[in-house]
Amino acid sequence: DLKLQFLYFIAPPHISKMYIRRGLRLAAACTVGFGVAAGVEQGSCASLDYPPKAMSPGVRKLPKWIQAGCGDKEYYCTEKGATYPADFTPDQMPDMTNHSSFMAEFLRDHPEIYAKYKDVTTKNGVTLAKCIKTGVDNPGHPMIKTCGITAGDEESFTVFADLFEPVISARHGGYPRNAKHPTDMDINHVLDTKIDPSGKYVLTSRVRTGRSVRGIRLPPAIGFDERRELERVCVKGLLNLKGVLKGDYFPLHGSMSYQPKMGGMSEKKEEELRSAGNLFQEPDSTLLLASGMGRHWPDARGIFHNDAKNFFVWVGEEDHLRIVSMQKGDDIKDVFRRFSTACNEVQKVLKSEGYDFMHNEHLGYILTCPSNLGTGLRAGQMLNIPLVSQRKDFKNMCKKMGLQARGTAGVDSASVGGKWDVSNADRLGKSEVQLVNIMISGNSKLVKWEQMLEQGKTKEVEAEIAKM
Repeated sequence: DLKLQFLYFIAPPHISKMYIRRGLRLAAACTVGFGVAAGVEQGSCASLDYPPKAMSPGVRKLPKWIQAGCGDKEYYCTEKGATYPADFTPDQMPDMTNHSSFMAEFLRDHPEIYAKYKDVTTKNGVTLAKCIKTGVDNPGHPMIKTCGITAGDEESFTVFADLFEPVISARHGGYPRNAKHPTDMDINHVLDTKIDPSGKYVLTSRVRTGRSVRGIRLPPAIGFDERRELERVCVKGLLNLKGVLKGDYFPLHGSMSYQPKMGGMSEKKEEELRSAGNLFQEPDSTLLLASGMGRHWPDARGIFHNDAKNFFVWVGEEDHLRIVSMQKGDDIKDVFRRFSTACNEVQKVLKSEGYDFMHNEHLGYILTCPSNLGTGLRAGQMLNIPLVSQRKDFKNMCKKMGLQARGTAGVDSASVGGKWDVSNADRLGKSEVQLVNIMISGNSKLVKWEQMLEQGKTKEVEAEIAKM
């Protein structure tokens, strides 16, 4: 600590004091307080009964195959066939003959790319193996093609560009390497269209996205102290929110990283949030575990929500931040306003701390999975449309309007009682406002057609759909 403080005052102008401040904060984080709470040393980075030295008590209650991904080491589980390394890339490319992912498909056709990158690392030490481990360990399903690759840091997308770019293009239906992604969060550019004047068909409206903090590795590669620094700076920004966004931060139960709430939220609070669908849980799939999402669980992870409980931010899950704004009814513009304001205000605090969101003009906002690059945005509404959704071509009809229809439990789930979660399909190549407006236009038509079908105007509906 004394050496770092000395450096801060004597450092020459060309040495960024931002990095010295970070060092001071990390040193402080490892030495704050040594009182004992729930049998774990508060603030200590070296507790014998807690990450990174050991798994937390809550994790030790989980199945062994999940525990294997929640400690300090890379996920290795022979039971699940997850044995590919991550800290180094083997000379020989793994056999992915039966794998179904964009990554596996490309490397099967271009094994020279594997050879090109097997000895390459980013400045932060991220290897090719780290990026493709989840796709190697998980063959996938022939009918469901995943990306099969995640980024360990922001630089992964450029250092391993000859692999990431083809995957990105395939996943997003064609995206050139010289393309520029537009960004527009201006609420004044959102349509004023009233989607459901009757208030009968739109149950809830929601906008969600992710954000990553520049200068900190992404979840597949993030370290213990890095994750704590991520929590510190993000929570500082969130607690700075005012007005309708004002709220509080609640670490996951068992987390010992956040000084004001050592031990995290109560199990009752956690269950309350999860039962309402507003909180994530420990990774329970090999896709996530092989991506490193479970390391040091539950340390430095939690949720912020405003007092009205219509704005939520997950900290430290699959992305650095997962931001959700929602409310009952069809007023998506009000939902987007909260979302946009919060992103801007948190970014101001990050900048004051020497950080910023990861963003570039080619890929837009940088997130862990290539599927979420660009905006990472999903603007959707839960619609009650039992008649129009009975059509055999309903999902294809939505696709033509730039929409994706999901069942009530998410992707590939069934609808219950004619209720569908309908949202924008694209993420990359269109701005946030464009995607919200696509959803507004499309959902307005679905609601209109549902009303017409109730009135027996089947021919008129068919004629309008035929014109698409």
